[in-house]
Formats: sequence, structure tokens, C-alpha cells
Amino acid sequence: MKAIIKKLNKWANSNTYYPIDILRIALGVFLIIKGISFIKDSSHLEELLVGLDDFSVMVWMVHYVGMFHFVGGILLIFGLLTRVVLIIQLPVFVGAVLINFFAIFHTQSFTEALIVLVLSLFFILYGSGKHSVDYDLKMQA
Repeated sequence: MKAIIKKLNKWANSNTYYPIDILRIALGVFLIIKGISFIKDSSHLEELLVGLDDFSVMVWMVHYVGMFHFVGGILLIFGLLTRVVLIIQLPVFVGAVLINFFAIFHTQSFTEALIVLVLSLFFILYGSGKHSVDYDLKMQA
């Protein structure tokens, strides 16, 4: 596993472009905005989760999603622990896509969730890139 990550890092560092870094930062900003939105007004998330019958799962998800989006977005902006942050949030992103098929289908929510899922899978493979805290820390070691 370590060898695969090393190869992916080498490839990412040799093919780093500013638009990709801007895309990572935009994903981070989007997650911060969504996190704040879910924390301030959890009724939208509760509306999406109305298909779930288990109240405890719904309450847990409302708190988990908002806080992890907010903290994860901040870390993504700086490019710190990018892969870890996205892997931790991957179940939320997959759930956001799938919930549209089990509950009420919201086209905008589905589109946003699908874009975030695809971008997160890309950055899990690609990594933070050259213009990130992860890269700077690696170069200092």
C-alpha cells in the first residue's frame, strides 16, 4: 500500500498544475459552506434524511456531517491530510448520492453530491499536489 501511495505522490508532484490546486481549494470552500449550512440549519439535512426511520441515526448524521464538512474543508484548503480527510468523509459522500434513490429525489442535491464524490475520489488518488502543506512537510523531512 505504501508503495502505491509513493508512486501516486511521484506522479502527482510531476503533474501538478494550479487549476487542480484551485479545484482542491474550491472543494474545501464548498465543504465549509455546506458544513456551516448544516450546522446552522439542520432542517435541510433532516429533510433529505426523512426516508430514514431511525431517529438516532438521523441525529448522529446531522452532527457528523456538518462538523466533518467544516473541519475537512479547512484542511482541504491548506492541503493538509487531504487523502485522510476525504477517505473519512467518503461514506458521507456516497450516502449523499444514494439517499436520493431511497428518499425524495432532489436533482440539485444529487448533482452536488455526485460532483463532490467524483472530486473526492480524484483527490484521494491524486493527493494534495505540490502547492500544499502536505508537500511542504514532506520536503522538510
